[in-house]
Amino acid sequence: MKQVVQVRLQRYWDIRAAGNFSFGGTGSGLILASALGFLIGVPSVLAVATGLGLIGLGLFCVWLEIGRPWRAINVFFNPRTSWMTREAMLVPPLMAAGAAAVVFDIRFVLLAALFAAGFLYCQARMLHASRGIPAWCQKETVPLILSTGLAEGTGLFLVIAGAPPAMVATACGIAILRELVRELYRRGLVKANAPAGTLAWFSWREEKLLTAARWLAIVLLAAALAGWNTAALGGLLAVATGWGLKGMMITRAAHTRGHVITHTPARGRDPSHVVIPS
Repeated sequence: MKQVVQVRLQRYWDIRAAGNFSFGGTGSGLILASALGFLIGVPSVLAVATGLGLIGLGLFCVWLEIGRPWRAINVFFNPRTSWMTREAMLVPPLMAAGAAAVVFDIRFVLLAALFAAGFLYCQARMLHASRGIPAWCQKETVPLILSTGLAEGTGLFLVIAGAPPAMVATACGIAILRELVRELYRRGLVKANAPAGTLAWFSWREEKLLTAARWLAIVLLAAALAGWNTAALGGLLAVATGWGLKGMMITRAAHTRGHVITHTPARGRDPSHVVIPS
């Protein structure tokens, strides 16, 4: 007799968790884009402040999700084993460096960018560490989350701080990279025999619309490089489609992997192995 553990959609992380990955990913990506903007001569205090605000909003979403929110301090107690703990430990220095860039000297954005990069990486590894969810534990998940956060951050920078050609080119290149990584991610799921509910994600009407919108963002950014005034719209689409991708990845495509038990467990010893004394 075979017993099958049914595949099911996970219910532990909902739209609030998706909010953390969306807002936190965009915020950290925006701070990284702000550091690049500073280096190419387009400093933006507003972009840094917006990045900090988005990260804070994402953390607020996590706080709302915790069953006992006033015990949130416990998240700091497992740095050796938890990527969530490591993410949380990066928040104070990230916020301090970002605040220093806003209040005192924009050059502190370079320090904030180091912590923002670590924060974004921790988010990617947090999903990858969820071994029971094929949509999350694929090895391609890490570059997908990283490229999505960077695409969102550079896109939002174009909206807030203007569209210098170097930043537009960077945003366009990262948006293209995100599509390449997403295709590798899809192929990885197919190769790993992910649950049917997860693979169905790529045939949903909503996902097809998001894919078209992501490519439209690339076209608009490329047009901006050619002199058209389309950078801001392309940047907004890069952000919105990134949030849509992560929202579906976390709340709708996150099915558990079923397991097959080939032998029915039984208590006690096998009677055929009982030795009868002579």
